[in-house]
Amino acid sequence: MDLWNRTAVAARATAAALCIAMLCSALLPSTANAWGQRGHRLIAELAQTQLTPKARLEVARLLAPEPGATLASISTWADEQRSPATAAWHYVNFPRTSCSYDAARDCAGGRCVVGALEQQLRILQSAPGDEARFLALKYVVHLAGDVHQPLHAGFADDRGGNSYQLQAFGKGTNLHALWDSGLLHNRVEDSSATLARLAQIGVPRAKRRVSVVQAAEESCGITSRPDFYPTRTLDDEYAIRFTPIMERQLALAGARLAELLNDALR
Repeated sequence: MDLWNRTAVAARATAAALCIAMLCSALLPSTANAWGQRGHRLIAELAQTQLTPKARLEVARLLAPEPGATLASISTWADEQRSPATAAWHYVNFPRTSCSYDAARDCAGGRCVVGALEQQLRILQSAPGDEARFLALKYVVHLAGDVHQPLHAGFADDRGGNSYQLQAFGKGTNLHALWDSGLLHNRVEDSSATLARLAQIGVPRAKRRVSVVQAAEESCGITSRPDFYPTRTLDDEYAIRFTPIMERQLALAGARLAELLNDALR
C-alpha cells in the first residue's frame, strides 16, 4: 500500500473512532458539573467554618500531602477526574411519579450519588490507610454538593434537565446548566459577598442532620414542583422565585457537609 493510501486509511480509521466516541458519549447519561466550580467552592467554604475543632484538625492532616490544599480547592476534583466508572456517582434518577428513594430501582449496585456518597463516608470514617481516606474526603466534599443540586436528583427522560433547552439571560442554555451556574452567576457580585450572604441563611440543627437519602428526596421534590420547568424563554419571575431556593440549597449543602465530616472524623 502506498503512502497516500495508508494515510487515507488512517484518516478514515481516526474519523470512525471519533464518531464512535461521540456516539457513546451521547448515549451515556450526561450531567454537567453540579453547581459549577464556584458553587462547589462556596459549599466547601461554608462547611469549613462549621467544622468541629477535631474534624478541622483531621481534615488538615488528611490534606497535608497536598501543600496548600483546602476543602474548597478539592471540591471540584471529582468532576475533573470523572470517568465512565464514576460518572453515575454524581446523580440519581427518580421516576416522574415519585420522589421516594428505592435503592434497588434508583441506585442499582450503589451506582448513584446516594450510594456513592454513603460508601465514601464509610471509607472516610473507617478505612485503615490515609491515602484511601484522603480520596474519600475528595469525593465526600463534592458529592455532598451534588446531591443538593435539584437536577442531580431529577429524571432520566430529560437527562436531569440537560435536554431541556431554553433561552436565559440572553443566551441559549439548558435547565441543568441554569441551575449549575446560571442563577448563581446572574447575581453580579464577587464570591466573598455571596459567601457572606449564604452564611447568614439559618439552617436549624434538625435540618442539618438528615440522611443522604432524605437530601436526595428533598432535591427531587424541588424538581417535581409544577412551576420548576420554565418556559423556553426564561422570564424574570422564574429567577426571582427560584434564586432564593438555589441559595438555600447551597447553604443546606454547606451545613450538611460539615455535619457529615464532623460525624465521620470525630
